[in-house]
Amino acid sequence: MLNVHHSLLLSLTLFLLVSAQEEHQQDTPIARFQRYLRINTAHPNPDYPSAISFLKFQAQSIDLQARTLEFTPGKPVLLLTWPGTNPSLPSILLNSHLDSVPAEPSKWVHPPFSAVRSPDGKIFARGAQDDKCIAVQYLEAIRNLKAKNFAPIRTVHLSFVPDEEIGGLDGAAKFFPSKVFEELRVGFALDEGQASPGDEFRVFYADRSPWNLVIKAEGTPGHGSRMYDNTAMENLMKSVEVISRFRESQFDVVKAGDAANSEVISINPVYVKAGIPSPNGFVMNVQPSEAEAGFDVRLTPTADPDLLRRRIAEEWAPAWRNMTYKITEKGPLRDYMGRPLMTPTNDSNPWWSVFKQAITAVGGKLAKPEILVSTTDARYIRQLGIPALGFSPMTNTPILLHDHNEFLKDTVYLKGVEVYESIISSLSSFEEASH
Repeated sequence: MLNVHHSLLLSLTLFLLVSAQEEHQQDTPIARFQRYLRINTAHPNPDYPSAISFLKFQAQSIDLQARTLEFTPGKPVLLLTWPGTNPSLPSILLNSHLDSVPAEPSKWVHPPFSAVRSPDGKIFARGAQDDKCIAVQYLEAIRNLKAKNFAPIRTVHLSFVPDEEIGGLDGAAKFFPSKVFEELRVGFALDEGQASPGDEFRVFYADRSPWNLVIKAEGTPGHGSRMYDNTAMENLMKSVEVISRFRESQFDVVKAGDAANSEVISINPVYVKAGIPSPNGFVMNVQPSEAEAGFDVRLTPTADPDLLRRRIAEEWAPAWRNMTYKITEKGPLRDYMGRPLMTPTNDSNPWWSVFKQAITAVGGKLAKPEILVSTTDARYIRQLGIPALGFSPMTNTPILLHDHNEFLKDTVYLKGVEVYESIISSLSSFEEASH
């Protein structure tokens, strides 16, 4: 019996040792990235508690200070801090968002929250590019810098905010103007960017601002065979035609190579709603009394919002055609001094020089700075007059944010960690700029 007991005890000990070894082997930068990706933070029900718990655990493992804030119930903001040796200097902020857009599992080669790594190193997951990658890369870079006994001069803050994918109104829009944020004394910030299909890193100095435009038309209902003036559908179709011509005029500039997509006002129809439903679809012999269409509008930082409002009121949805409209502005267009929300990328901005040098130090190349075609939470930072750049260190990578089969290669991810090591150490060691 003693020999059997000894044998079982030995087997159990060996099992525990092997299990501990396997667990240790799995605690790698890639494994940690995969664990974060497996947390389903997609709308409409993002699992914020699990995401916060994961990030706080990682922060604690590298001795970062952590605070969880709530400006809206159920919408947490996680704030991590790495104190600098000279806290009187303005701090550095590294921002990312917790949430993701939904995914259609049937359209993916792997389940969108499985974080499967293929034999060629592609890690498939919703959020792999947008933007869970930078959240963990920030932490991994700090982990590596701490292991090298690096001590920042400036304090470094990391913020993880909710609801970016739905406008940030209960996240960044409340956090950045808050007293808590003001007390951080941020001098410069980084937020998300986009992948680069080429070998140059892309960097963004401004975003376009989103408007949601809903146009409604009313008119005389009647038999499908009758010809009426100013029916709801007729009026809506006239508006769609006028809007389409404006869209084409903007797009022609892009096609001619005179501007990038992000440098013009874009407007795209996203839905049309009209007609009387029936068991087989819609009643075909009745003209509806109401019709509605929705449009996604993106304004450049230099666009004149008043001019666009007049165009909508006078040309796109004129009241004399029995039309009404609603504009939902999702974020600011100007900073606190009335200036366009753009961060200088020249010698007038000392942070820009430090950022460029940090990229060069790790063998990277920067593409020409761009206006982001879409929108990020960086606009709420720029609104305060704080310089902010959008940057995600992904080269030779297809742009797959919000797309099916979003992925990031392991080698690209790890290179990004190295890039952030250089950026964080350079920015936090810079003593000349003041805010």
